[in-house]
Amino acid sequence: MSAESTPDPAIPGPGQSRTPGPDRRGKGRRRKPTTKRRKALLVAAWSAAGIVVLGGTGAGVLYFKLNGNLTSVDIDQALGADRPEKADNGSENILVLGSDTRSGGNKKLGGGTDDGTARSDTAMIVHVYKGHKKASVVSIPRDTLIDRPDCTDTDGGEHPAADAVMFNSAYSTGGAACTVKTVESISGLRMDHYLEVDFSGFQNLIDDLGGVEVTTTEDIKDPDSHLDLTAGTHRLDGEQALGLVRTRHGVGDGSDLGRIQLQQAFVKALVDQVKDVGLLGNPKKLYDIADTATKTVTTDSDLGSVNSLMSFASSLKGIGPDKMHMVTMPVVYDPADPNRVLLEKTKADQVWTALKNDRPIPKSATEGTATGEAKGVVNSGE
Repeated sequence: MSAESTPDPAIPGPGQSRTPGPDRRGKGRRRKPTTKRRKALLVAAWSAAGIVVLGGTGAGVLYFKLNGNLTSVDIDQALGADRPEKADNGSENILVLGSDTRSGGNKKLGGGTDDGTARSDTAMIVHVYKGHKKASVVSIPRDTLIDRPDCTDTDGGEHPAADAVMFNSAYSTGGAACTVKTVESISGLRMDHYLEVDFSGFQNLIDDLGGVEVTTTEDIKDPDSHLDLTAGTHRLDGEQALGLVRTRHGVGDGSDLGRIQLQQAFVKALVDQVKDVGLLGNPKKLYDIADTATKTVTTDSDLGSVNSLMSFASSLKGIGPDKMHMVTMPVVYDPADPNRVLLEKTKADQVWTALKNDRPIPKSATEGTATGEAKGVVNSGE
């Protein structure tokens, strides 16, 4: 699983936004769906680290095999010193990325042509507060228009800045390093760690776990993501879970923002169930999960060993779904294109300031912004 890929079109700017003029509406429903695309959606990285912890407890003699599964990228080397300062308040920021590549097993899952490119279809800033007892998660919509900074990828390739381009083009252009730099430019926050998972790995993890139980409050049917669920409680296998986190036209206003709301609900259900898997009495299942998890994730070099990843994940084990506050980066629909969103800078600054100071995100930061209208469609299966 490569963290680098070939260039993709544009993205709008870090730390800036286009504010709608007085006669242009800054929010509303999307008026038409985007063209049919393979929208991979890999939200499991956040939970994959926890799964590795479970697997690692029983895999001592297999350490070297599991260690050999891991892929890591040296973000610090690629970005150098031109970055926000590390926080000195005991908090940490982790960029969790879901990558969509058309190659290998992902081509079969996502459909479409293997064009050699990859995109970040899911991006979440996970802010772990001092003491590691709670976290805030900020999802960054892939369709956000931004100004992408110039960057150097982990192979040393240099990429010029670009104005008014989609956020997910940062990954297509310069992989993990350029995505981290773009996120840091938008937020002013230092990303202490990086975790990436691809969607074939996501599917395998869910299957190894025995599925995840969720309750849907309405029917969800989306031929594009091969999802057909009636309202009610379901135990989703890997393929169904992948369909759920990929769907956008089957719920809400049909936008990427609605899909983000489904992703956030699914992550909470997944985190809630990982702790109850009961692996200690089943060594084979325990090892299968550890093997899949270590093959699935790409990390920054600081987390690039089983020991480091286990230690990091162990520090997060006390953060259950009730201790996770999940929001979407404040955005408004682009009046010029209903299939794109623009950063709502004033409200976004409230989010970044709160996290920089290790404080809860104020409710006012997300009031009146675009939502996607899919909140409550999916809940944990309890």
